Amino acid sequence: MKYEIYGQSLPNIPWAERTPGAVGPVWRSELNPIIKRDILPNGNSVFNSAAVPFNGKFAGVFRVDDKARILRLHRGFSEDGIHWEIDPTPLSLIGKDGTKTMVKGYDPRVLKIDDTYYICYCNCVDGPTVALAYTKDFVDFYDLGNSFLPFNRNGVLFPRKINGKYGLLSRPSDNGHTPFGDIFYSESPDLEFWGHHKHVMGTTCGWQELKIGAGPVPIETSEGWLLIYHGVLLSCNGYVYSAGVAILDRDEPWKVKYRAQPYILAPTEIYEQVGDVPNVVFPCAALCDADTGRVTIYYGGADTVVCMAHTTVDELIDFAKENS
Repeated sequence: MKYEIYGQSLPNIPWAERTPGAVGPVWRSELNPIIKRDILPNGNSVFNSAAVPFNGKFAGVFRVDDKARILRLHRGFSEDGIHWEIDPTPLSLIGKDGTKTMVKGYDPRVLKIDDTYYICYCNCVDGPTVALAYTKDFVDFYDLGNSFLPFNRNGVLFPRKINGKYGLLSRPSDNGHTPFGDIFYSESPDLEFWGHHKHVMGTTCGWQELKIGAGPVPIETSEGWLLIYHGVLLSCNGYVYSAGVAILDRDEPWKVKYRAQPYILAPTEIYEQVGDVPNVVFPCAALCDADTGRVTIYYGGADTVVCMAHTTVDELIDFAKENS
């Protein structure tokens, strides 16, 4: 390993060696899609979901659109991070008054800070906004409320405090299929009140000319915060979502050290090109093994299924540096 991951050892990370003929720093799992759209009887699709290590195995929060096309969050569990059992009952959050409310949300990210698992997701309150919840056991889930006013999407927490404050990336938006969007950094002393907002990076050209948004939880490395993000191109045939990589400063994450111009993953496979929303690669989670530098990415394909890809910290950082 050329670069160090500041994180935990994960010897059972779901993994496959580079497939013959694979080009670029990321290669797809030959098992894709690992979660098909019909895994639940009442489900229309499962995509844009997040997984974390849990009790020696894996747990996650999944976006499931049901056959009424209502967006819900569901918990799921896996022995190996590849084959999943998803609870057919949508998540309910316990509020400060003890009452439970079923979540109508989407595009979750999940991470562990100390002994608590936090869920950062897009809530629906007179338009999209970033909301937080937490659990310690993936049994009871507690509501932390909305972090921002509408309209905002793609909220992603950092896995530790930075300069004594919690950090969060998000993309201010509008109430439609947002035709714009830059990534911003915000900080909080308590995960409730957010401020000191700073611009991180904006759109450029080509595959990320329309809007961008943070993807998986940033990975802390010896070179900086490794950020996998999505970018959107508006083509003559509609929107195209691809994934890119950047490196943010460890102490000042609103400063971009490197940002690759080419994408690392784009919709080229049939399960990424054909679905409820064609031509979408949408990364939402990444598992890392600090001992080997292996990185496994979970991403949504065509807003319909959950897919997996593999890479290493060395491949991603070198790619960002060489193509900035």
